Amino acid sequence: MEGREDMTEQFLSDEPEDRSADEPDDSFAEESDDRGDEPVREITELARDIEAVIFISPEPVSLETLAEVTEAEGEELAHAVEAVREKYSDPEGGIVFTEVAGGYTFRTGDLAREAVERFCRRPVDYSLSPAAMETLAIVAYLQPVSRPEIARIRGVGADTVVATLLDKGLLMEDGRSEETGALLYRVTTAFEKLFGLPGPEALPALDGFEASAGDVEELREKLYLAAEKRA
Repeated sequence: MEGREDMTEQFLSDEPEDRSADEPDDSFAEESDDRGDEPVREITELARDIEAVIFISPEPVSLETLAEVTEAEGEELAHAVEAVREKYSDPEGGIVFTEVAGGYTFRTGDLAREAVERFCRRPVDYSLSPAAMETLAIVAYLQPVSRPEIARIRGVGADTVVATLLDKGLLMEDGRSEETGALLYRVTTAFEKLFGLPGPEALPALDGFEASAGDVEELREKLYLAAEKRA
């Protein structure tokens, strides 16, 4: 695009004027090197690494970050970024390379928008294992609660099941414990919709009493004791 500021422009030098007419202009080709015996890094390898980093990052990746994680810089880095840009420059492609918010990222192509929107409208699979249901119940009644607390009550590690519930959107992070610094979790509105609850206050009462703050603490201690006896 004319007039667009390219973040890699500062690293690019003019193309050599004596390039052979039949020499391929391949951005993924190996760069020449005049640094003695130091091994030359192929642009194909560097472009691959850049592509992977941008792909996994949830946020746009700046040129500085790419330089840090790939240990490349200058013209080598700039040409590799351009190689990735060219690879994903087809406006009719499903994935498009783009610059936004001071970094590089991938986005879905405009022509694929309808299919992507239909995919996103598909219902989420909320099938839950007994371990997941047990963990949800603990969090719902004791929230906010940490993974160590969940593990102590259940008697087994909670990392995997909590990660699954986070991915399903049924749990969310809610700060850190002032005592231990551990992440705290609570249920989400998706949890409330799934179980038909207007809010957390609509959870079924336990043993005929409504859970006040003091009751929740008492319930927490009882669960701890039950877990310790089970161990």
